[in-house]
Amino acid sequence: MLPGIFANMAPVLFRNVEFLDYPIDFNKKWKGKPLFGSHKTYRGFFFGILLSVIVVYVQSMLFHSYVIFRELSFFSYLDINFLLLGFLIGFGALFGDLVKSFFKRRFGVKPGDSWFPWDQLDSLLGALLFISFVYVPSWQVIVFLLIAVPVLHILINHIGYYLHMRETRW
Repeated sequence: MLPGIFANMAPVLFRNVEFLDYPIDFNKKWKGKPLFGSHKTYRGFFFGILLSVIVVYVQSMLFHSYVIFRELSFFSYLDINFLLLGFLIGFGALFGDLVKSFFKRRFGVKPGDSWFPWDQLDSLLGALLFISFVYVPSWQVIVFLLIAVPVLHILINHIGYYLHMRETRW
C-alpha cells in the first residue's frame, strides 16, 4: 500500500504547484455545504496517481531484481501491469479520501480536522476496493493493513507536522 500512501501525500507535497489547481467539486454546494471542499483538487489527483504509478514501478523493478522483495511482496509483479496497478491504487486511495471528505462536510467536520478512524482508513479502503479488480488480498493481508496503515498514517502526519508541511498532527 506504499503507492496509496504516496498518493495520499501528493496533495500536500505539491500544494504550491498551480497546475490543475481547481477544486474537483468546482466549489458547488449540496444542502448549503461544500461537496468536498476547495482543498480537493485535480492537481492532487493528478500528482497522487502519478506518484502511485512511480512507486509501483520502483517496487516492480525491486521485485524483479532482488529476492527479498519477491519474498516480502503480497503479489507477483510478473502478472500485473505496473501502470494499471499504480493507477488503481492511487485513484482508489484518493477516491476513498474524497468520499470521506464528502461525509466530513455533511457532519460539519472542517478540512484538516481529525475524524478518527476514517482519516486513517479512507485511502486504504478505497485502494483495496479499486485493486480488487486485479488482485484480492487474503484476509490476513487485510487485517495486517487495517493495523499497519493507520499507524503509518499517524506517524507520517506527525513527521509532516514537525517538518512544517502540515498544520496539524492528524
